[in-house]
Amino acid sequence: MRKRNEFAALYELIDRHTPCSGTIPVFIADRGFHAYNVFAHAIENGAFFVIRATDAKMKRLLGGDLPEEEAFDIRVTRHLTKSHSKKKYLHPESADQYRYICQEVAFDYFPAEGYGEYEISLRVLRFPIGNGTYENIITNLPENEFHVEEIKEIYRLRWGIETSFCTLKHAIAAVNFHSKSRRMITHEIWARLILFNFCSYITGQVTFEKQKRKHIHQVDFSIAFKTCRHFLRLHSGEEPPDVEGLIRKHTLPVRPFRNFARQQRFQVPVSFTYRF
Repeated sequence: MRKRNEFAALYELIDRHTPCSGTIPVFIADRGFHAYNVFAHAIENGAFFVIRATDAKMKRLLGGDLPEEEAFDIRVTRHLTKSHSKKKYLHPESADQYRYICQEVAFDYFPAEGYGEYEISLRVLRFPIGNGTYENIITNLPENEFHVEEIKEIYRLRWGIETSFCTLKHAIAAVNFHSKSRRMITHEIWARLILFNFCSYITGQVTFEKQKRKHIHQVDFSIAFKTCRHFLRLHSGEEPPDVEGLIRKHTLPVRPFRNFARQQRFQVPVSFTYRF
């Protein structure tokens, strides 16, 4: 557990990503991933990023000279250095823009020798999202091409990642495992991912008749997953069910732009005593 490093995983993801010809990737991250090293890895690889930050952590990262207005869209420049001495600043006239990076904090783009500096330019946005609440975004997308509404829409695309993880964790029961050893748990994960791909392929072939409904309907993936699993567990001589018909029968309405309050619940470990 102590060897896990989500920041290092994000650095590796950015560095090894090979974009398609003529495209530039945009990496989207939630709160907790706003760090100068993340920004620098994206910039040095010619990529864009859109990262969310809280008020307190954004001021701690960028400094207290941000506007006091409730909403703004500004460009800030920061000089990163490994030295506390102001006499070694290459731009002493901009002393308030310097940020000291200590030895314990990872930053991979300082010069190998001396007390070199790294200059970074960031775009910082703060905008209302309703009910008197505001959101903060740190990005390097150019202002003349991406306005605030487009930035909000780009970050909203990340919600698809959240829903996919929810499906992977709960619909295919990848939260709790029967095994105890690391090797067998890995086998369980791969088995469920293969089953997930099989179910996704089957549900992709199901067609629906057009009906006059208030909302567009989609497949209930939890029911579809159980149906496909039941089909694969049939023994010889058993009559297989109408898999596509059962999937077509159970649907859910698509309600875009719905939001709910975040429910933070403590998750207790699951005991293995049920096996005895």
